[in-house]
Amino acid sequence: MNQLPATHVVLGAGPVGRSVAAALATRGVTPAVVTRSGTAVPGALPAVADISDPAQAAAAVAGAQVVFQCTSPAYHQWPAKFPALQASVVDAAAAAGALLVVAENLYGYGPGTGLLTEDRPLTATTRKGAVRARLWQDLAAAHQAGRLRVVAGRASDFYGPGVGAGSVVGDRFFGALLRGKPAEVLGDPDRLHTYTYIGDFGEALVALSETESTWGRAWHVPSAPAVTTRSFAAQAADLAGVAVPSTGPRLRRLPAWQLRMVGLAVPAVREMPEMLYQFEQDWVVDYSAYAAAVGGRATPMRTALAATVAAQAGAAQPGAAAPGAAPPGAAGPAPQGESAA
Repeated sequence: MNQLPATHVVLGAGPVGRSVAAALATRGVTPAVVTRSGTAVPGALPAVADISDPAQAAAAVAGAQVVFQCTSPAYHQWPAKFPALQASVVDAAAAAGALLVVAENLYGYGPGTGLLTEDRPLTATTRKGAVRARLWQDLAAAHQAGRLRVVAGRASDFYGPGVGAGSVVGDRFFGALLRGKPAEVLGDPDRLHTYTYIGDFGEALVALSETESTWGRAWHVPSAPAVTTRSFAAQAADLAGVAVPSTGPRLRRLPAWQLRMVGLAVPAVREMPEMLYQFEQDWVVDYSAYAAAVGGRATPMRTALAATVAAQAGAAQPGAAAPGAAPPGAAGPAPQGESAA
């Protein structure tokens, strides 16, 4: 295990971890990015540790001032492994005296109607929703007990350069659009849905770490105004120069029965049907509390989609490297330019 003298430590090198590292780089901060394999991330120092092991986690964050928790177990292993993973991270951050910044999603709320604000109770009864709710409740209790300082940022389904199969609007979705093929979607594509740009998610997590008045609670990170998934796809296709029929972009809706059938062989897909409610009703997220506290705003969707399409097109070229997260509209806690871990 590598132990590096970094003041800021990012746990995980997925899209969220990379986006946090990019936001820190704009501030002149070189973080350590901790993974089991020592994944290289631009602008960061690689470190190797299995953070589910308490001793390794403690060594990985020793001396850190801020720890960004941007990793999670495999999707189908959340109930079995996520609570212990978080406990290991909490103990390590507490021992280091570090602020713990946690990347979260919206699963803890469960189904509901109306504008989604942070005041909505965490009443989810789905497998993964109940886990997410419990994780935050444990974090809030640790903060209130004075064990450590905690703040969380919650994002909706995210997209952007470097976002892969872990998102419903990742490279599979954009890859199909750019090839003029039907893009697979969940639920009703004509319902409003908030999508979060990955660059804004990383920026928001860093901005929360810099704003002490926000600590001790969870915040919805900036996201562009909600659109229908059909409109989201149409804008992306237009930016890619792909002809769109007069009836709209070509979409292929994945019904619950098909997900369950595929799930017999693919554990991650088996977990998807219980989350379909987010796409079968309007799912509109409000981030006005964050804007009032931190002063941020979301990157315009068309700007974010243009960066996503360009990265996807570049990745499709032979020999192209996987793209990193694009920076948000501007750095810093002032107006700035969006799974959750």
